Amino acid sequence: MTTTTAPISPPRTSSDAGNQLTLRGLNVFYGESHILRDVDLSVKPAQMVCLIGLNGVGKTTMLKTVIGLLRQRSGSVQIGERDLSSLPPHQRARAGIGYVPQGREIIPQLTVRENLLLGLEALPGGLTRNRHIDPVVFELFPVLEKFLARRGGDLSGGQQQQLAIARALLGKPKVLLLDEPTEGIQPSVVLDIERAVKRIIATTGISVLLVEHHLHFVRQSDWYYAMQKGGIVASGPTKDLSKDMIHRFLSV
Repeated sequence: MTTTTAPISPPRTSSDAGNQLTLRGLNVFYGESHILRDVDLSVKPAQMVCLIGLNGVGKTTMLKTVIGLLRQRSGSVQIGERDLSSLPPHQRARAGIGYVPQGREIIPQLTVRENLLLGLEALPGGLTRNRHIDPVVFELFPVLEKFLARRGGDLSGGQQQQLAIARALLGKPKVLLLDEPTEGIQPSVVLDIERAVKRIIATTGISVLLVEHHLHFVRQSDWYYAMQKGGIVASGPTKDLSKDMIHRFLSV
């Protein structure tokens, strides 16, 4: 008998403050190098927030710190009032943090189905209790259903990115972290991913914290934080991004 599960994530309202991601006074070091400096940032439910800045300013470091791959020396990472700062990555995933790293990091030897099943490890009970792939991910990314038996390493770059996002969604996150999701992807697939992310937010209330250089994708977000030398130096609605700010932080 097939076990069913609830949809990826129930709709949430923008007032559901218990699902807000908040970073407070975050300081992160690599050895003695001070990488993140007193970072304050928040992502409200059903909001897309974009981190912009030139290479090497700490954007990926911030996402890795949120998911717990790096530990802050001071400051906190919270969902609602729950402090995640001392939790390892797998517990942060179960607390509601989904992560799609730069380069996607799917497992090339596994099939698309097997890669997707790994996303269920973020659910209570992991794969021991969860074996059902929510069909919503196939509505978002139809190509994945077609290629379920294909090895992940045989997919195109754009298909691998769709697989990585779908895998993260199966863990029913409250906040989805996307690190350069359009890197090395052809323009038509970039638009597919943009549309899918917007639909995810609109239909589930999941929040998205995005690192991106593709200007059109940046424009889809509600809010931006601009980074320089490990700190936040500007923020505001993306509709207010000036040509000067775009040139300064996106090099376009």
